This record gives sequence, C-alpha cells and structure tokens, in this order.
Amino acid sequence: MKPSTNRMLTRIKSVYMFIHEKGTVTTQQLVDEFGITPRTVQRDLNVLAYNDLVHSPSRGRWAATKKKVKLTS
Repeated sequence: MKPSTNRMLTRIKSVYMFIHEKGTVTTQQLVDEFGITPRTVQRDLNVLAYNDLVHSPSRGRWAATKKKVKLTS
C-alpha cells in the first residue's frame, strides 16, 4: 500500500473515532481538530457516509451510525 493511502486511511479512522466519541460534531470541529482543509474533511466524511458509518442529521453536523465496527490498530 502506498504511504499516502495509509495516511489517508489512518486519518479517516481517526475522524470516525472522534465522531463516535463526541456524538455529534460539526465539519468545522473536524477541521480544527485534525488541521486539514474543509474539502479534505468532506472527502473523508463522504467515504464514511458511503460505508454507512456516519450520517448528517443536519447541514454541517455529523454523527456516527449504529453500524457495528471492529476497529484494529
């Protein structure tokens, strides 16, 4: 796996874990927490939403779904 792909997957996992722990977060909170651009956050959220791991209860807010996930390090 390319190093850039590994970094991306690690970041997406971290974003998911952050959302899961906090409950509901805003896109801006993710930008501030991870120091990445709003566009990068949106791409990561799109991956998570496509895999039914997060949903947007209202514009700009994100929450984890009830889908069971086995997290590995």
